Amino acid sequence: MNPADSPYLRVASRFGMVMAKVNEDQWGNQTPCDKWNVSELTAHVVATHQRVYATVDDNGVVGLRDGTPVGEQWAIVANAVRRALSDPDLAKAPVQSRGGEQPFASLVEGLLMFDTLCHTWDLARAIGADETVDGEAVAIAHSKLGAVSDAIRVPGGFAHALTPAPDANPQTRFLTFTGRAV
Repeated sequence: MNPADSPYLRVASRFGMVMAKVNEDQWGNQTPCDKWNVSELTAHVVATHQRVYATVDDNGVVGLRDGTPVGEQWAIVANAVRRALSDPDLAKAPVQSRGGEQPFASLVEGLLMFDTLCHTWDLARAIGADETVDGEAVAIAHSKLGAVSDAIRVPGGFAHALTPAPDANPQTRFLTFTGRAV
């Protein structure tokens, strides 16, 4: 799959770029997700990738070990998902999700992209980096999540939507929809 054609691959690339900017003294910084600091948020993104990848490979992500630095963990899980997307059989393999059975690629371009997109912004905000995220991914996520707004506002999901300023840009409108104070 061409990275330019995949919102997930662009979002994952941006997450990796932002994570590479985290300084040693920033891992404890609070993120916009009240319950997580930078270290916990990045661990969540890695774990979510592991869980999604495990839907298509019972062995899970190979090469992850306790004590591996989070940057290396991220590279391992992101590469595993990228390789699975480029394998036509794995990409179209049916997997179970909260939304029922769907192709693995659909789960990645949906749930995994949405989660990584929001947490890229969270991470950037927490470390003072450029908070700009992929505009096409924002539009896709806002459209798809807007259709299931009530279902995503559960414990461990998104907070209640906030009201954006009337002149807010699409990224800000999406982030406030997810309950983030921008």
